[in-house]
Amino acid sequence: MAETIEFRNVTIVTETETMRSACLQVRNGKIYAISEYNIGGADIVIDGQGEKWTLVPGFIDVHIHGADGHDVMDASHKALAGMASRLPEEGTTSFLATTMTQSKDHISRAVQTVGTYIKQQKVNSEAEVLGIHLEGPFISQEKAGAQPLGHICLPSIEQFDQWQEESDHNIRLVTLAPEVSNGMEFIKHVSETGVVASIGHSQATYDQVTEAVRSGARHITHLYNQMSGLHHREPGVVGAAFLNKDLMVEMIVDYVHSRPEMVQLAYEHTQADRTILITDAMRAKCLPEGTYELGGQSVNVEGNEARLADGTLAGSILTLQQAVSNMSQNTNITIEELTRITSTNAATQLGIEGRKGSIAAGKDADLVLLNEEYGVVMTVCRGVIAHDRREDTP
Repeated sequence: MAETIEFRNVTIVTETETMRSACLQVRNGKIYAISEYNIGGADIVIDGQGEKWTLVPGFIDVHIHGADGHDVMDASHKALAGMASRLPEEGTTSFLATTMTQSKDHISRAVQTVGTYIKQQKVNSEAEVLGIHLEGPFISQEKAGAQPLGHICLPSIEQFDQWQEESDHNIRLVTLAPEVSNGMEFIKHVSETGVVASIGHSQATYDQVTEAVRSGARHITHLYNQMSGLHHREPGVVGAAFLNKDLMVEMIVDYVHSRPEMVQLAYEHTQADRTILITDAMRAKCLPEGTYELGGQSVNVEGNEARLADGTLAGSILTLQQAVSNMSQNTNITIEELTRITSTNAATQLGIEGRKGSIAAGKDADLVLLNEEYGVVMTVCRGVIAHDRREDTP
């Protein structure tokens, strides 16, 4: 029997309102009740009396390659468990295991591994693997970034279907360039199967993005990075992301991938309804500076940057907690809006809003307790305390 947990005297950002000095109880891995009064009968009580703590839904990272020395492309349960056990420290309670452009056999091994891991993953102190984000290999050669050029190929419905079958139908999101041959047909196919088609690593024109949206695309991969930029005679992918209300937009808010001013500019257009914070993190996250590997390439990590030898950005070492802090410091975002861009929007985009993405009775007890600086005090994954930093909190 799972332990019953009760949070008392905390601000709770629920699905419908923000409650001050309220109480929430967790039973059997679910949110049991939310009340203005103490409920009682819990095995564990977390009392926020005298603290300025806020309870929000657990963060969902739909674009992450690795952390703590592990990478999804390692194609091992050990790597996935290593990532899943470390991510609650930053408030992440679930994520999409993100692949990258590699040989078809290598991608097959990775998606098979994620599929079997999801099947056997137990409810414990790990972040939940929700599925797979297939980033590449169906992207533009001109906008490859850190994706190895030698393995980029044209979108193939047959190949996708094979990978989807091998993953036990766990591919939930695919990044591709819609302008390449077969791109629009591919988008129609994956969208009809319930998979989110995302535009990224793309040279598409504004008109091509518009056609892609008509074909079923509804997502933008890491806005600004490796895509056609905004120009007054050609709005490109960036302009389409700003203007097309049917597109959900990922942002890496580490202020390396995009300047603070450009994040502000994007957020003025996308607002809380269309923004999803991601990390796009690679295996060096949580580790010291040094040289690491990404897709068979050497990556140098110095400060808060991860780059290939030629200077190309190679993912990030960002945490979602830091992304939240950055957003709060440089925009006029509210805590209610932060819950949308860290959790609610991702859950809705993946079609799991019935059990994740917001705080409501009956939903998974994926919860993050934040201090007034948006630092993570505690993380609960499906009713299990996965991270507790209360002793370190002033």
